[in-house]
Amino acid sequence: MSNAPPSNKAGSVAVIIPALNEQERIAATVTAARTLPGVAQVIVVSDGSTDDTEHRACEAGALVVRHARNRGKAAAMETGAEAATAAGAPHLLFLDADLQATASEAAVLVPPVLRGEADMTVATFPVLPNKSGGMGLVVRLARWGIRRLTGRTMAAPLSGQRCITQAAFEAARPLARGFGVETALTIDVLRAGCRVLEVPTQMTHRVTGRDWGARRHRARQFFHVARALAPRLLRRGRRAGRQGP
Repeated sequence: MSNAPPSNKAGSVAVIIPALNEQERIAATVTAARTLPGVAQVIVVSDGSTDDTEHRACEAGALVVRHARNRGKAAAMETGAEAATAAGAPHLLFLDADLQATASEAAVLVPPVLRGEADMTVATFPVLPNKSGGMGLVVRLARWGIRRLTGRTMAAPLSGQRCITQAAFEAARPLARGFGVETALTIDVLRAGCRVLEVPTQMTHRVTGRDWGARRHRARQFFHVARALAPRLLRRGRRAGRQGP
């Protein structure tokens, strides 16, 4: 479903925005994403939204692809990538739905990929006082896992703002489920020999609070990252065992 204008055929980047009940923020995010240079199409994957997300994304000019039920971020990313392939876009730019106007900052993620200097760029966010959202444990686990498996220390291991070539994205499929998707994507892309570059931005998004609901959410994130790391660590251990001393 869409009332989007025809795609810019000169562009080679498809922006993919997974969204679940983001009616208050999605229009501003889409509007900003459509201004990015090189963008051929903005694709919003409504992952089982029950509010007005889809209608507002359409009105803002996005192509909307709908999941009838919530299938998770990884499935939304894969659905968006398939839609981008059908549109002939060789580069993918994943953005979170709650960036609003700061999605325009994603402009700095695109050039290194288009110039062939990186296979994937990852946005880092400014460090704001008193805005950690209690994510320290999850970030440290993701950072440890990436470093253990690839030797790379990432400043923003959980960042969902990434520009990536279709080839690098396919090398990482199938994606890890749940909130471990970004951690596993970084690991799998690096282990496939791809070049990953972190790029500073001034993006901002909704910060998880500190109430009991937020704590449960962070516990799920921790579990999902651990679940994504476990089979990758196990495979590495098996390979090391076969190689022997």
